Amino acid sequence: MEHQLTYTSAFLLGLVSSTMHCIGMCGGIIGALSLSLPADVRAHRTRLLLFIASYNVGRVASYSIAGLIAGAIGAGALASSGFDRGHVMLQYLGVLMMAAIGLYLAGWAPQLAVVEKVGVPVWRRLEPLGRRLLPVTSLPQALAYGLIWGWLPCGLVYFSLLYALTSGDAIRGGITMLSFGVGTLPALMATGVMTSWLTRFARSKRARQVVGLLIILMAIGSLFIPMDHGMHAHHH
Repeated sequence: MEHQLTYTSAFLLGLVSSTMHCIGMCGGIIGALSLSLPADVRAHRTRLLLFIASYNVGRVASYSIAGLIAGAIGAGALASSGFDRGHVMLQYLGVLMMAAIGLYLAGWAPQLAVVEKVGVPVWRRLEPLGRRLLPVTSLPQALAYGLIWGWLPCGLVYFSLLYALTSGDAIRGGITMLSFGVGTLPALMATGVMTSWLTRFARSKRARQVVGLLIILMAIGSLFIPMDHGMHAHHH
């Protein structure tokens, strides 16, 4: 029950936050990538959708890999902590991370944007590899570019990774980020079709506050889920 709630929360987080954050940041990227595709690809909607899907499959795969790493780090911290209730402490940290995401998206804690700087060193190494793949002319290239694109410095992704870290398990961390990534797909897949409306929505201060508040309420609601059950399951 507890893990299903984590995955559901991560999916909903990706779903509601992508309309606010991802459209503004990644929407321009997917738009530019789509426009740079060969004319014969852009002329056929099915082929265009296949390329857009390949970009996004690569992006979500990179989130899942990062989630595996974050979950493994959390598991290591849990094992070395020596706390009998370390698992429960990680869950409370997860609630705090989700609340922080809500504050970040709503614009009520702009200083949290500093988390975006965490991945800059990694991106500096990967970005030249991405440039070598351009212009994208094949589906494998699109998939490879998506795998690199997923590491683009993004506060929302990094907060979600911290949330995955609190899962205390590599596999659960990977599934948490997979759930988050799948949640972002509808908005980013629809970007090419509904760009103008989604961009206006993403720039609305009131809409950002509503989405941020919704995520904070999700975090508060998760406090009412019994947490001891997860700890016992962890020991068995």
